[in-house]
Amino acid sequence: KLNELQAELGDAFHPVVMDITKPEALEKWVSKTFGRNHQPDILINNAGVMYSDNVDDLSLDEWHNMINVNLNGVFYLTRLIVPVMKENENVCHIINIASIAGLLGNPSISGYNASKFGVRGFSEALFKELRYDGIKVTAVFPGSINTDLFDKIEGMENHPNMMKTTDISSTVKFLLETDDNYLINEITMRPLNPKDPS
Repeated sequence: KLNELQAELGDAFHPVVMDITKPEALEKWVSKTFGRNHQPDILINNAGVMYSDNVDDLSLDEWHNMINVNLNGVFYLTRLIVPVMKENENVCHIINIASIAGLLGNPSISGYNASKFGVRGFSEALFKELRYDGIKVTAVFPGSINTDLFDKIEGMENHPNMMKTTDISSTVKFLLETDDNYLINEITMRPLNPKDPS
């Protein structure tokens, strides 16, 4: 997919595959990519993993992986990008893609809930912390999206009534195109009819 995007977007697009749970690697990449003459305008945190099990069956590895990817990764990259964004004369924007699971607890996904509730709290604090530095922060809470997130989860299957990834990307595009002094700090998205039509 990255190669296809590279071909479509050309030299302006520089794909990098990284593990966002490795802060040292992220720090090297940020130092190499940004500096006095080149600051980021936008950061979109969008990595996520989910395991489904009752709390007494959820393994420590599964719990730690969800917290590390879904929450710690957001913190690791954001704390590195914010100082460089503060040097930018333009209004910047951090968008954290959370989940409806960051607003509503559900049985069998307590670890996922915990990680996404964490993203919500982090985003709200960050929005208040950075607004006077010219940095917008928006948390996006999508409902069910037709992606591979559910592929390995028993009892959860994709179906045509789920939202499409293009629904999310068009919303993110709208957020990024808002007036400099206009901020949507939270936005919730859901399919109108969430039930499987089959």
